[in-house]
Amino acid sequence: MLTALSACGRLENVGRVPEISPVTNTNEHYAMMRVPLPKTSAPKLVSDSASLWDSGRNSLLGNQRAEQIGDIVTVVVEIDERAEISNSTSRGRTGSETLGIPSLFGIPQKINDSLPDGASLDSAVSTNSSSSSSGDGSVRRKEKFSIRVAATVVDVLQNGVLSIQGSQEVRVNFELRELLVSGYVRPADINRKNEVSYDRIAAARISYGGRGQITDVQQPRYGQQVADILLPF
Repeated sequence: MLTALSACGRLENVGRVPEISPVTNTNEHYAMMRVPLPKTSAPKLVSDSASLWDSGRNSLLGNQRAEQIGDIVTVVVEIDERAEISNSTSRGRTGSETLGIPSLFGIPQKINDSLPDGASLDSAVSTNSSSSSSGDGSVRRKEKFSIRVAATVVDVLQNGVLSIQGSQEVRVNFELRELLVSGYVRPADINRKNEVSYDRIAAARISYGGRGQITDVQQPRYGQQVADILLPF
């Protein structure tokens, strides 16, 4: 039943382009609508507006880096990693034991006379054993990803760390690509261009995917997914 309900929801998009998510009623929208409190309660002098040099953020020499709720910072995601691990183990053991009774008061010789031809107690017990094991394992991974996305400061923590969230959607024909970024950034890690690298984002959550006709074809059918989960063999 759940599979049928999920499929019915996707049937509404047959013959239609994927809808882009609205930008209103989101955390970024609410953060930009909030008016931050001033850092100081000192009144602004009339002469400040007439001065050629202004220390405010909107001035030529002002700090343009994100530092308060509603500010926008550019997140640079450039992943070019390659990992290769190879392990090999080998172990072997061989053992041999032989127990014979060549003479014991002449008893083996008397018994040998009564044994069939070819049988003898000269080598009464003989055992051989051998064991070996080997294993090989290797891991190869290569990832390359480069993209930039604008994120919004949605909260400023008590220790001054900025909580950021960003989203980007690009629709080409019937395929929609979306990028989601979130995490925590120190203001000191934001450079003069108001950019921060992904490796300086704590608890970074980066998602790059999409939805549309191409994505639907690449995914297994609902029945196959259910069968893969339920079938024990």
